[in-house]
Amino acid sequence: MAMAAEGGAEAARAARRDPGRPASLELLFDLVYVFALVSLTRALADDVTWTGLAGTVVLLLAFTLIWSLTTWSADTLDTGRRIVRWQLLGVAMASLLLAAAAPDAYEDRGLLFAVTYLVLHLGSGAAYLVANLLGGHDPAEPRRSGRIVAWEAVAGIGWIGGALVEGHTRLAFWGCAVAVEYTAAVLGWPLPRIGRSRAREWRLTGERMAERYRQFVIIALGVAILVTGTTFSQQPYTPGRAAALVVVFTTVVLMWRIYIYRAGELLTEAIARSTNPPRLTQSAAFTHLTMVAGIAGSAVTSHLVVLRPFGDTPPRWAALILGAPALFLVGRGLLDYTVFGRISRSRAAGVVLLAGAAPASSLLPPVLLALLAMAVLFLIAAANLVSTRLHTREPRPPALG
Repeated sequence: MAMAAEGGAEAARAARRDPGRPASLELLFDLVYVFALVSLTRALADDVTWTGLAGTVVLLLAFTLIWSLTTWSADTLDTGRRIVRWQLLGVAMASLLLAAAAPDAYEDRGLLFAVTYLVLHLGSGAAYLVANLLGGHDPAEPRRSGRIVAWEAVAGIGWIGGALVEGHTRLAFWGCAVAVEYTAAVLGWPLPRIGRSRAREWRLTGERMAERYRQFVIIALGVAILVTGTTFSQQPYTPGRAAALVVVFTTVVLMWRIYIYRAGELLTEAIARSTNPPRLTQSAAFTHLTMVAGIAGSAVTSHLVVLRPFGDTPPRWAALILGAPALFLVGRGLLDYTVFGRISRSRAAGVVLLAGAAPASSLLPPVLLALLAMAVLFLIAAANLVSTRLHTREPRPPALG
């Protein structure tokens, strides 16, 4: 009787929950990823090398895959159920451990990172299967989780193998493991006999997922501001650092403006109008990953520019100062295509302008190069505003099979 009453109470809570809004527990889960992004940006800021950049990208892809799969599964399984809430808390705790180990993942904490990462994936798959047996009754769940667990077991060879070696070899192993994971995800985690996962199996709510993606971008922007403010507060005050603070903060504001206006605002409506809403919802995850990677790179840029606004600009610094906003614009262009079925010319023009500024990077100090990148973003934001006032934009998502 008590168990029946408890089940009824959970059903009632699930019925009262607005399906278009993320659960409060998911917002708590997101706070862990604030720490994760801060850890990754600080690690890259301390090792601005091509190897450091590659290593950070691999770890960022790993964290983002966890966030995406957890978010999709929470939407499919309903966070109003107790077992799903406990599973989400378990993922948050494991993600916190991963984030704490990330700065030393390529040194003495490699095995800790790899084992925690695999336990998180495999444990989540097992928890989803148990949740389905205890009341979900979704016939697609065993196949959905089974596919992911099988592919994670394959990728696990690379993760554990990499943890047992050192240096560039570890990076190569882990890079291959992430490549396997993302290739499998793009292909729908195909397996013999049961085939590949279809987007409709996930039962994603477009309004809710669009809000979750927006929150992910806001997390990244918040990390950029946090890193900027922390670096400024830890250094002696100089007018040059104050100017750098203004430049990098304005850059973050412009990224927010470019993101939200207007594709970011209209993503929910685009998903509703799509011929295949679940697939469009999943493809939007990859566009947001690209933008978040660009914003995270800008967070590293903020640290470097505020730390040393004047002097020579090393080529690796220039690659970050110009490459991070360019990557953000690439992701924003993909979001344009997702929402409007076309890519805005201003995004492509911005990437070209940033690339064109690269030859002059050796002649400019870091703060002026950052100012140049900020000016490009300002022109794009202004062009967006003018274009929207002249032409009404309606969502026209591409046809998806």
